[in-house]
Amino acid sequence: MDQPSRTPILDRIASPADLKRLGDADLATLAQELRLDTIETVSRTGGHLGSSLGVVELTVAIHAVFNTPFDKLIWDVGHQCYPHKILTGRRDRMGTLRQKGGLSGFTKRSESDYDAFGAAHSSTSISAALGYAMGRKLGMPVGDTIAVIGDGAITAGMAYEAMNHAGHLKERLFVILNDNDMSIAPPVGAMSSYLNAIAEKGPLAVLKAAAEGLEAALPGPIRDGARRARALVTGVPGGGTMFEQFGFEYIGPIDGHDMGQLLATLRAAKARASGPVLIHCVTVKGKGYAPAEGADDKYHGVGKFDVATGAQVKAKVNAPSYTQVFGDRLTAMAAEEPRIVAITAAMPGGTGLDIMARRFPGRVFDVGIAEQHGVTFAAGLAASGMRPFCAIYSSFLQRGYDQIVHDVALQNLPVRFAIDRAGLVGQDGATHAGAFDIGFLASLPNMVVMAAGDEADLVHMMATAAAHDHGPIAFRYPRGEGVGIDLPATGEVLPIGKGRIVRDGGDVAILSFGAHLSEALVAADLLAGEGIAVTVADARFAKPLDTALIDRLLADHGALVTVEQGAAGGFGAQVLHYLAQSGGLDRGRLVRTLTLPDSFIDQASPAEMYAEAGLTARDIATVLRNLAAKLQGKPASLRPRLA
Repeated sequence: MDQPSRTPILDRIASPADLKRLGDADLATLAQELRLDTIETVSRTGGHLGSSLGVVELTVAIHAVFNTPFDKLIWDVGHQCYPHKILTGRRDRMGTLRQKGGLSGFTKRSESDYDAFGAAHSSTSISAALGYAMGRKLGMPVGDTIAVIGDGAITAGMAYEAMNHAGHLKERLFVILNDNDMSIAPPVGAMSSYLNAIAEKGPLAVLKAAAEGLEAALPGPIRDGARRARALVTGVPGGGTMFEQFGFEYIGPIDGHDMGQLLATLRAAKARASGPVLIHCVTVKGKGYAPAEGADDKYHGVGKFDVATGAQVKAKVNAPSYTQVFGDRLTAMAAEEPRIVAITAAMPGGTGLDIMARRFPGRVFDVGIAEQHGVTFAAGLAASGMRPFCAIYSSFLQRGYDQIVHDVALQNLPVRFAIDRAGLVGQDGATHAGAFDIGFLASLPNMVVMAAGDEADLVHMMATAAAHDHGPIAFRYPRGEGVGIDLPATGEVLPIGKGRIVRDGGDVAILSFGAHLSEALVAADLLAGEGIAVTVADARFAKPLDTALIDRLLADHGALVTVEQGAAGGFGAQVLHYLAQSGGLDRGRLVRTLTLPDSFIDQASPAEMYAEAGLTARDIATVLRNLAAKLQGKPASLRPRLA
């Protein structure tokens, strides 16, 4: 007689409270089921797979030992949070991950009480966890606070600032270092097993002393492996860790995929900690899924894929991406100009600088997750006479704004800012939207701000930036593929502050800034069928403005609409400010600005996000149509020449 199949443990988990009823062996089985469920989910939605697979056991162990959501679990960046979401009541919605109206790809406070702090940019978790811990001390209903931070994120300055403050405050706090970038010999796990075996016999200080003593007594090769593992956090070989210098108790390294070690360590730390504790947990990115473990990027970010083979579903590409164009062209420019160098903040592949790095490795600098340093480093390079291109995503550049102001603009140093991911970016959602760079850069003295209308224009702007030695200059471009036009053989140096007429109409006018130029042209086509002739101009520059072009458009048209892929306060605001100062609004012309709305737009496809923002070609056409209708009651000199 066939035995009835056992119900998977994961099917019986409605919340982390259910984990408290499981034994250690069942928790290990649950982790195996959770890993398979995560793989299946991401195969259908795409997303951050490798990082999530690396923390499966850690996620189970934390929720089993601590009392979330009363205890506050904070994931740094958050791209590893998929197993966490599955265990915290969202398993039935994981099929909506990163889609419009669905679950965010990161932690999000409005989505669940178990998401104690929203994330998506790195190195914030320790600061937030410390804030929670001090709230607890001051009487707020908060339990323990746990920050999980990666070996890359912990290198950023903000993490060190938080650790320094935590050591000063001496408040109970747990920081788990998820170290997935080191190769540690298997015998190192024996040291962790020994430490866990004596965990209940003494305070954390005893664990630390035992670790140091055992390490010294290990055979040569094993001892070397242990010391390599500790090297990430050791100030002096064989001495105390830098975390201890900050006032933390240090435990580790431990095997982040050994459920027994994890549970014993977390239980001991929870029972005995009185101040800040650092638990060094070694994991493998992509753990348990061979295609991810074998890939160079460990399937950090993937599209939909076949679970059996790992083969990703590749979207049809009609044109090279803006990022590809930038990487290829900068490499070609660097071959001709030895003073060109490039800086990235831990995103060489994402910005296209990996292309240049392969050919000129000594002239591409990856500063890690340190945008502030990267900007000032670029300023120093510029001051030395080099021609630095600082390639940073729009939303990441925000982290280096003070340095842009004081170290670059104030000193009028010729740093070239290549701003990738400008505008709305799709499934990464509001945290990665490049919405604000136009406004925060155009407000700065000495700054030149450009935006590419298409990929050919990007080539020209790169040439313009390379030739601009008189101060800082920035050019922005979107994520994704270009419009598919032919690229020029070489870039043309554009006259600073001059736009262009792309299509001459005569009734109403669009002044576009950036990659929404294609939508403006579609809007003009829609209105042409209704007998409304639309002039389409490409501003190219938000600063300095082409005031002569603006004056011409207002002189020849009854209405002018500006369009940009940025927030209010950007290009349109610059145009309105000029018109207010020059008296251009006193001539009865109708002027409107189309920008992103005063809200954060959740994840969806870029097309869906721009539809929500009211920035589709049809939206632009509607605004122009309404303005044309209003002009019918105006004097003849202002009315459009409607057929």
